[in-house]
Amino acid sequence: MDRADAVQLDDRDPLRHVRQRFVLPDGMIYLDGNSLGSLPHGVRERLESMVDVEWGHDLIASWNTHGWWDLPATTSAKLAGLVGAGPDTVSMGDSTSVQLFKLLVAAARLRPERSVIVTEPGSFPTNSYIASSVAQLLGLTVRWWDAEHSPDIRTVLDDDVAVVALCHVDYRTGWMHDAAQVTAAIHDAGAITLWDVCHSAGAVDIDLSGWDTDLAVGCTYKYLNAGPGSPAFAYVHPRWHDVLDQPITGWHGHADPFALERDYRPAPGVRRVEAGAVPLLAVAAVEAAVDAFDGVAMADVRAKSLALTDLFIDRASARLEPRGVSIEVPREHRHRGSQGCLRLPDAYGFVQALIRRGVVGDFREPDRARFGFVPLYTRYVDVFDAVEHMVAVLDEGEHVRPENTARAVVT
Repeated sequence: MDRADAVQLDDRDPLRHVRQRFVLPDGMIYLDGNSLGSLPHGVRERLESMVDVEWGHDLIASWNTHGWWDLPATTSAKLAGLVGAGPDTVSMGDSTSVQLFKLLVAAARLRPERSVIVTEPGSFPTNSYIASSVAQLLGLTVRWWDAEHSPDIRTVLDDDVAVVALCHVDYRTGWMHDAAQVTAAIHDAGAITLWDVCHSAGAVDIDLSGWDTDLAVGCTYKYLNAGPGSPAFAYVHPRWHDVLDQPITGWHGHADPFALERDYRPAPGVRRVEAGAVPLLAVAAVEAAVDAFDGVAMADVRAKSLALTDLFIDRASARLEPRGVSIEVPREHRHRGSQGCLRLPDAYGFVQALIRRGVVGDFREPDRARFGFVPLYTRYVDVFDAVEHMVAVLDEGEHVRPENTARAVVT
């Protein structure tokens, strides 16, 4: 393949028009949407209206006149269709860490006779930290499942396992579980499933209802493009709506919040997952950002994601492997998310040198350079050109220059 072939792929791309829905700086190849998605058009206007009109002029009346009270629910309903969730099964508002804590405690309480939480040693650190914290709080034990060395989850399942909390896509390598198959095995063992879909929601055609998962959490600032620190969502299967017992019983999760009762009564349905007031400006950004998916089939998103990552693997194999770079991307489509990972010495300097060239990825310890491919706005020619920049960085030794190896706080 040459560059002209990549341009032809872009010309035939059924999603090429969607790129125009995003603010993308001229001259930049942005391959970090797996960490922070680009700004969709419409988000700025939505926030300006909310600040200037709803907050600035109408003030507290906006809870009723502009639907502030219902905004988390209406936004959750828009989001549900992108993650294969049924009506009234998604709740939005807290951070990913808080959502994980609430649902992990609630999951363990659904199996009070059991004493083990199973999770992965390669999970994003927050997941491990929260699992350990919940185990300490409830007197449980954490059991680790390393899928890389023991692919069959049944090897760690027994009658002691209360809940299994897993990341659908590995944040480092992009390796993806067969969630339906793993969920079925967990249910066969009588345990509760809790999936983290932060690195797949918006890029992979996920199906929370079809997987039959009990619970799930996901963030909105990666492939859903809702902005830095935007709120996370929680999914609860309808079978648990009337019995889920989550630990942060704030007034928004009360059955009648404005009755201002002394004692807590959980709201019906998924609303019982809510706690206190949510950051409405951030939720409004999610509401507007999700509009970027209007008229887009998630099957087309998934098809392009695989095509982009196939191209990355092919070009990196031809151009980077001979230069000592290891390509850590799952070859099987069914086990691949929407990102690529390269391993090499001086990976931090490699990423910084690329950023100086206008190719934006990120670094993860100890030696990984990550690149996210967002089907809504990443082009095939972006992938082609990015790999050529990577070759130039290595050939010119830019990755070992002092200006590129000095560490910043955020990597």
